[in-house]
Amino acid sequence: MKTKNWTILLLFFLAVTSFFVTFPSFFNQGADFINKRTAFTLPEMRERDFMLGLDLQGGAYLLYEADLTGVPSGERDERMRGLRDLIERRIDLYGVAEPSVQVVGERLAVEIAGAHDLDEAINIIGETPFLDFREISPEIEKKQEEKWEEIAEYLDKPLEEITLEDLTKLEEAEVENWEIVLEDPYKKTDLTGRHLENARVVMHPVTQEPVISLVFSEEGAEIFEEITERNIGEPLATFLDGELLQEAIVQEKISGGEAQITGVFSVEEAYNIARDLRIGALPVPIELVSQQSIGPALGEDSLKVSVEAGIFGFLLVALFMIFVYRLPGFVSVLSLSIYILFVVFLFKIIPVTLTLSGIAGFVLSVGMAIDANILILSRTREELKEGRNLENSVEEGYKRAWPSIRDGNLTTLMVAIILFFITTSFVRGFAVTLILGILVSIFCAMVITKALLDFFAENKISKIKALWH
Repeated sequence: MKTKNWTILLLFFLAVTSFFVTFPSFFNQGADFINKRTAFTLPEMRERDFMLGLDLQGGAYLLYEADLTGVPSGERDERMRGLRDLIERRIDLYGVAEPSVQVVGERLAVEIAGAHDLDEAINIIGETPFLDFREISPEIEKKQEEKWEEIAEYLDKPLEEITLEDLTKLEEAEVENWEIVLEDPYKKTDLTGRHLENARVVMHPVTQEPVISLVFSEEGAEIFEEITERNIGEPLATFLDGELLQEAIVQEKISGGEAQITGVFSVEEAYNIARDLRIGALPVPIELVSQQSIGPALGEDSLKVSVEAGIFGFLLVALFMIFVYRLPGFVSVLSLSIYILFVVFLFKIIPVTLTLSGIAGFVLSVGMAIDANILILSRTREELKEGRNLENSVEEGYKRAWPSIRDGNLTTLMVAIILFFITTSFVRGFAVTLILGILVSIFCAMVITKALLDFFAENKISKIKALWH
């Protein structure tokens, strides 16, 4: 009995914690009330909104078509995946949270939730990834060296001991143009991705570390030879879409149009870099073929209707369970409420991007959860009708219901996993919420409902037969 009571207390604690993490405003109001009237000082919980998808938050939907003319059929999938990754990275640079870029054949479907300016969204993506090689600018380098000396003299510190905090103090100091030390010392060269013929990963014959091998065109080889000749002992950097991809020190003048990039990276990272280099060197042109803007008002209306439908459905299910199964039905409704709280808690902390299809998956999982409870309660009622006592009936009801619950949820889970891996983002949102819902529903049915039924079965209320069947 004590063990079961502790189980109930633990479940209650988890439910309360999940509620306050999901809806921190209630906790913060209570903390504020306590802090004003007592000597305790409770910290406030950080507010964090649910992540809403394009159809609920509104935003931009863009459809691009890639020109794969001349690209071998065996390389098309790799080119499209590389292009997708580059566009995702480009959107990330603008601080857009959770962009969705999906490959659909030779097209890219781009969803940018929260971006209501189509022109801005199109400008963020641009047209074609750009690869270029940059060298240290002697002018900027010289100015930075001089300014570092001036800063060190002003702060009366060795260069190696100067921190970023020291630099922030210079804003009120008499060191003019100190910000130059933070400028990018690189300048562009004439060598760009159009001069690169190939990039592949090879293994170093001695260290067996991954090395990226570059092959330039005839024109690129000449430019590369000139650049390496004047930068011996200096770094040469590779930039993709303006972002530093790799930096290497030039050891000697390199002729013949071949070079290697070595560094501290794994084999997978090396392959990714080589792929990005090939994409930058041989860009796949993309053309905007469709654009759509979904206003925030439409998204809010969709969310409101979805929530109202969910609440209405839950109330109908609750009334049905209590009317048909009485006290066990009330227990299943209580378990279902905790189930909903746990799932919503997971949606927020993972976090899961909620879409209309995702909400549909969640509602379906609620149906799966109550179905498991119905199987358990029906089996328990059959045992009671055969004359077993309440505790044995609950135990036997679970044993007989488990195979059906297991098989039903497992087959649905398999379908949801398949949907997640082979479909687009709209259906994938449905699959994610359904998968989470199924896993939590099994836990709630087999643990929470059973703990609550056992608790009532061992108390005086178990003697009121009208409440049980």
